[in-house]
Amino acid sequence: MKFGMRKPSLAKSLKARTTTKYKRKVKKSLIPGYGNKGMGWAKNPKKAAYNKVYKKTSFSLWNLFK
Repeated sequence: MKFGMRKPSLAKSLKARTTTKYKRKVKKSLIPGYGNKGMGWAKNPKKAAYNKVYKKTSFSLWNLFK
């Protein structure tokens, strides 16, 4: 488990910013439960629990500038 600052990834950051509204809309219509809050717990509870703890114990480089 990671504690402290996460290593920034420029590629992942760019990918997240360039995912269009259209692509999300199409996925939401095709995949049931896509984009709904809490669906991670239903699909993979172990991963969801890990991600929740990881998010609370680490922080991003961009959080330092807020």
